[in-house]
Parts: sequence; C-alpha cells; structure tokens
Amino acid sequence: MAEEWDEDGLRAVRGALHRPDGTALLAALCRGPVSEVLQLAGDGVAGAAAVGLPGAAQMAATFLGALRERGFRGDEELADVLRLSVGHAVNPAPRPLVVDLEMLAMLLEGTPAASGGRLDLSTGECWPAFTDELENGFEEADDPERWLYVPTLGSRDGYQDMELFVERLGDAALSDRLRTAIRGRGAFRRFKDVLARDERAWRLFHRLSDERQLGRARTWLAKEGYRPKLPFRGGG
Repeated sequence: MAEEWDEDGLRAVRGALHRPDGTALLAALCRGPVSEVLQLAGDGVAGAAAVGLPGAAQMAATFLGALRERGFRGDEELADVLRLSVGHAVNPAPRPLVVDLEMLAMLLEGTPAASGGRLDLSTGECWPAFTDELENGFEEADDPERWLYVPTLGSRDGYQDMELFVERLGDAALSDRLRTAIRGRGAFRRFKDVLARDERAWRLFHRLSDERQLGRARTWLAKEGYRPKLPFRGGG
C-alpha cells in the first residue's frame, strides 16, 4: 500500500463508489492509507462486506481498527454500520436513506448566510435554502414526512479542523506560519493563503477536512434517525 494518496488513487476510489463497483473499490483502497478515507469509503466497504465480496470482510476489519484508533466525530456511527455488515448485532440501527453525505456536509458546513437547506426523505436529495423560492420547488415544504430541515452549524468545527491539522503537521516551519495565520479575524482566509503555497500540505489538509466534515454529517444524520443506505445491496 502506498504511503500517501495521489489524485489518481482517490479518483479510483470515488469512481468505484459512484458506479458502484465493490470489487473495484476494494482494489482501489490498496492504493493509499485507508485511515485517510474511512468516512469517504466506509459505506462502500460495508456494502461490499454485506454481499460477501471476496476480501470485503477483511477490509471491514481493517476499517474498524482504523476507526477505533482515530476516533473522529462520526467514526463510531460508521463503525456500527461496518459491524452490521459483517453480521454483528447493533441496536438500535438508524433507518437507511439514500443520501449523498458530501452534499449534506456542504449544507451543514455552509456560512450562516447560506441558511442550511432541506433533505428530501423520499429521494435523499439535498437542497440549499435558496431553492425554496424556485417556482416548482417545495409545494409541501412543511411536510415532516417528506422534508428534513438541515441547519447551518457555523464555523467552529472548521476552525478546529485547522487547529488539528497544524498540530499534526510534521513540518515545524509551516506549522508555525499556519498557527500564526489562524489567530484573530480572517483566520480562514489567511490559513488558505499560507497553505496554497505548499501543494502537498494543501492536499493533506483537504483530505483531513473532508473526512471530518463527512463524519459530522454522519453524526447529524444519525441523531435524526438515519444513516446512508449501503451500495451493492437492496435494503440496508
């Protein structure tokens, strides 16, 4: 397994999830450290394990070990999904919902001005708040059986992502510059300006941030009684 993900490897993971192709996903996950794509690929691994694809149960066990070690928000909820996929009882299990966690994370992590949005419980589609005003948008927008309101959670979690990245970064000089950048107003802009000068650090930060955002979206969804529906199978 490679020590670091390259863009081709990540595209292979995303492509396998999008198709969906469990065999291709398991092969793609050998191209980089799974600890960096647990939330991204976890539901796919669980789906592959649930249908008994060769090697999927072993990959699920690898994911479970990495989730225990990491302990980000949302990791325990994902661990429950993986345990279910290999036949371990987890009670109560949230209801499966076809939903794009990345789109949900975008609504939750938006600016306060974005005002969150809605999750269509019949399709799993995520709609930003401004689409409420579209002509054919939300005739039944107040129907709790159809729609779930998605709030904007603010910038505190995003700031903590930056702090965590700075503490974990192995480059002392860059860490010092970033630590200075995140002090006071305009922290996000200054952080990105400094990070943009180092392509590798930029990629590492966004993988960390993406994973943590997906985990927060998973946690929020679980509190509402749902979890992403697994690919590669018909019900869970």
